[in-house]
Amino acid sequence: MKITKTTSEMIMFLATQPHDIKWDLTEHKEKRSRSQNSYYWELAGKVSQKSARFGVNVNMIHNRNLRELGLIEHVNDKPVCVYIPDTDEAEKTALNAESYHIKPTSQTRLGKDGQVFRCYVMLRGSHTFNTAEMSALVDLMVQEAKAVGVETMTPQELEHIRQLEMEAERRKQK
Repeated sequence: MKITKTTSEMIMFLATQPHDIKWDLTEHKEKRSRSQNSYYWELAGKVSQKSARFGVNVNMIHNRNLRELGLIEHVNDKPVCVYIPDTDEAEKTALNAESYHIKPTSQTRLGKDGQVFRCYVMLRGSHTFNTAEMSALVDLMVQEAKAVGVETMTPQELEHIRQLEMEAERRKQK
């Protein structure tokens, strides 16, 4: 149940409720916006086109950004950890994954057969992000886009600049 109240209204509400009820009071944070998500993936596509000759694709870009942001998935307040073989091939598979996002840690363990396994923490997918988290992810993508020469202005910003240029040109002609 979502309750939107002022602090005093919330105190009065809680004071009238049975005392054996457990309340989970967390700050409501807006889910990421569609425009944030669209802008992020538009830039990711353009960056991957510029980086394709280096073997970089959209999934790799997204997973690298999620790793840098580092928002770890937790279950019962504990990070979700998986062990996978500590090989270049396994790391490449993890970086190319679309349906899960994992980040390597320094922790390893030896398997029964002597193979080394690395602990990877599960990262939250961007579909779970609130607007602030998504803004941080978009900022990472903008930095990467700028680094490879991709235009980072939104279509609305570009249109606004075009309008200003057209107005300046009309003033010149008068």
